[in-house]
Amino acid sequence: MSRPSRPSGPPAPGPSAAPDEEQRLRELGYRPVLARRMGGFGNFAISFSVISILSGCMTLYGFGLGAGGPAVMLWGWAGVGLFVLCVGLALAEVTSAYPTSGALYYMADRLGGRRWGWYTGWLNLLGLLGAIAGIDYGAALFTGAFLNLQWGFEPTPEKTMLIFVAILLVHAVLNLFGVRLVSVLNSISVWWHLAGVALIVGALAVVPDHHQSPSFVFTEFVNDTGWESPLYVAAIGLLLAQYTFSGYDASAHLSEETSNASVSAARGIVRAIWVSWLAGFVLLAGLTFAIQDYEATRNTETGVPPAQILLDGLGTDGASALLLVVIVAQLFCGNAEVAAASRMVFAFSRDGALPGSALWRTVSARTQTPVAAVWLSVVVACLLALPSLYSATAYGAVTAINVIGITPAYAIPVLLRLRAGDRFTPGPWSLGRWSRPVGWTAVVWVAFVTVLFCLPQSSPVTVDTMNYAAVALAVVLALATVWWFVARRSYGTPTTAAYGDDRDQAELAEGIV
Repeated sequence: MSRPSRPSGPPAPGPSAAPDEEQRLRELGYRPVLARRMGGFGNFAISFSVISILSGCMTLYGFGLGAGGPAVMLWGWAGVGLFVLCVGLALAEVTSAYPTSGALYYMADRLGGRRWGWYTGWLNLLGLLGAIAGIDYGAALFTGAFLNLQWGFEPTPEKTMLIFVAILLVHAVLNLFGVRLVSVLNSISVWWHLAGVALIVGALAVVPDHHQSPSFVFTEFVNDTGWESPLYVAAIGLLLAQYTFSGYDASAHLSEETSNASVSAARGIVRAIWVSWLAGFVLLAGLTFAIQDYEATRNTETGVPPAQILLDGLGTDGASALLLVVIVAQLFCGNAEVAAASRMVFAFSRDGALPGSALWRTVSARTQTPVAAVWLSVVVACLLALPSLYSATAYGAVTAINVIGITPAYAIPVLLRLRAGDRFTPGPWSLGRWSRPVGWTAVVWVAFVTVLFCLPQSSPVTVDTMNYAAVALAVVLALATVWWFVARRSYGTPTTAAYGDDRDQAELAEGIV
């Protein structure tokens, strides 16, 4: 069979035109096999749910208390959010031109070639799988804390792991029912998050008798890292915000299931970032104003400093109720991440990149959902979190896999788009003359924070305090390189695949069961 040659890019439809997304997908080389049942709000909702300020901010708040304190948390959030918005804007522009489930790696492949696509895909995939593990294990930790408050449950590592596995199973099952249910749950998640922030901040503003002063909230600097340089500590403290602002590529991964995806997916990325930026600042400020005892909050026996703030300010019953709000938000977040990761598994397998690709790219004829890819995503996430049974440090390593994989992958398509210049054909959502300044700002910022991710966060550096992000990055790149020499002949997007004469990309997309 003949295969299409690499197109220079069809004329982009005008801003007022609604592009035929099924035809656009065929032009990009893929036969539509997923159900296009998600609207623009649902696409925004999945990225907003994955960013999940009630997950990231609450989980990492304790880190922020010691790495710069209130001043770095609040001003760092404001500054980091601005730079992340630049990354999102630049990525959204490329997403509009290439709205496929493969998202980042497909963009990199088209703009830079097979190897760029290959390494971007592996960074993105392992980052997504690490995100499922980190989010759902975090939800298991918070669930254990809630059960301890309510019924004296002792959250041992073994019991926490059982809760984690149960959460993974629930998320797998929910994702098997089809993208429409996923979209509905994500839409509910948006309002749950916003109402949850309003409820938490409102309760902490009204109920406690004592609040910290504005000068404390916006200027107090705390260094409990062991490092002497305030500048270094402030830089490390930025990671609270940067860790939270990840996962917005979910909108791109759901492109093939979104109506008017060339516009909706791009808007979904940008909207998810700025809404999270504003709501997250309100949440961090509300928590910090309500701190009753700084040292007791940092060293709380609950292991969750925000839970101690709620306990001190609202009492056991109030704290338990709001902790439950946070847990449900984390569950929404994990469910959205399973959806995004499974679409990445499906797309990467469709292009022959994974071992057993023929299985992972199959799609259910009834729900038009990549069932095998969903199961693979949750199983790998479970395996990544298993070391947490033996070491609390392992949970930090899982988080490192997430951020060190996903964040550089965001900048690669943007860098290649800048390098391509006029050879890049924009989609209907474009930055116009702002494309280059915003794009270069995004690339420089990602390079900077990637270095930050790898720096040691505590001194002295020991086995328990070591930052394993650099190790995670090295392992990911090593695995990708080794597998490249095994699978490079089978891997390729429709216009670059080195398939035999009897194989065609359309046949690869047929995998419907």
